[in-house]
Parts: sequence; structure tokens; C-alpha cells
Amino acid sequence: MADEVILLSFWPSMFGMRTNIALEEKGVKYEYREEDVLYNKSPLLLEMNPIHKMVPVLIHNGKPVCESIIQLQYIEEVWSNKNQLLPSDPYQRAQALFLADFVDKKLYVCGRKTWATKGEELEEAKMEFVETLKTLQSELGDKLYFGGDKFGFLDIALIGYYSWFPAYQKFGNFSIEPECSKLMAWDKRCMQRDSVAKSLPDPEKVVGYVLVLKKLYGIE
Repeated sequence: MADEVILLSFWPSMFGMRTNIALEEKGVKYEYREEDVLYNKSPLLLEMNPIHKMVPVLIHNGKPVCESIIQLQYIEEVWSNKNQLLPSDPYQRAQALFLADFVDKKLYVCGRKTWATKGEELEEAKMEFVETLKTLQSELGDKLYFGGDKFGFLDIALIGYYSWFPAYQKFGNFSIEPECSKLMAWDKRCMQRDSVAKSLPDPEKVVGYVLVLKKLYGIE
């Protein structure tokens, strides 16, 4: 009997993009179900993730796995015979997990502030955002991907943010390219992969979505 794999997600979610990409990289057949997380969460989403009530949720043979980084690890373990994503060396694996956690604690928070705050808070957020990218750029170094010559776990953890960069820059009025040219070259390299290209939305669509969020939350 074939595995039943369902992904509940929402198209602008950089977290859902990760799970999409990992499933594509592993060649796993799955059903994608779009969720309206702003206005109308499905009964299935609320049942499968009763604690956070958020996407993405990976449902494998009826059992839910929540939180994107945990989903990536789960996908790696369940489909371990296909296209390894995490380093096999325990230390390198720990470093990849550490940096993925760093990405979410820094980029997500600072990124949101670029369109949701003003004044001194906005200026601090922009500075911290670029500094975070510079730290990641130094980790990348001269390698093609974070794990070396092979696209893998940390690349997947980070690349979804790329679709949000134009929105962050537009509403925060700053530019990433001047100080992060190597990282931007990495972004473009990742976008050439089918798994990434089909999982990331048009950045201009994300800009439109942020305008919806600003209106919804009363942010001028």
C-alpha cells in the first residue's frame, strides 16, 4: 500500500515552501492542500494541529507532523534512501540545525518588522536583518551551497525567504544586494532547481499579500 502524504500549507508561507521543496527533492508523491489561514482555516487543519492551528502540517498516513524544521527532519528519516538532505556527520548536522534555528529566530522577526514598524524600531530591524544575512553569507563562503557542492537542508531552510526579499526591501526602504552579493548569487542558483522554482511564489505576489496584511492589521 502506497504512502498517503498530504501537505496543508498557505502559498506565502516560507515555512510551507520548505516542506514543499523537501518533498520534491525526495521525489515523494503528495497532495498539496491550500489553506486560508487568514480567514477560514479548515476543520482538517484545526484537527491536525490543535496546538498552534497553523501551517504547514505534513500528514503522513493520517498522522500529523507539525513545524517545518521538524518536518524536514522527518522527511529525511522516512525517505532516507532518496537524495540525502542533512549531513551524515553528526557535528555538521548539528551545525545545520543550529543555523536553521538562527534563520527563523532572526530573519522572520526582523523581516516582519520591515513592513510592520516605523522609526527607530524599523531602522534597528533593517540593520539586524542585513547583519543576519551577512553572517549566513560568511557561513556560505565560496561554496555553491551551504553543505558544499550539494543542495541540502540549510539551503531549503533559507531559500523560502528569498521570495519575501522584495517586499522587505520595498516596505523597509533598504537594499540587500550591496552587502550580500554572494548570498544573492546563491539565491539565484537555488532558483534554477525545479524543486525551488515550483515551490516559491512570484515575489510581486508576496508584495501584494503584505499590502493585504498591512490593511488587515491597520498598519499605515
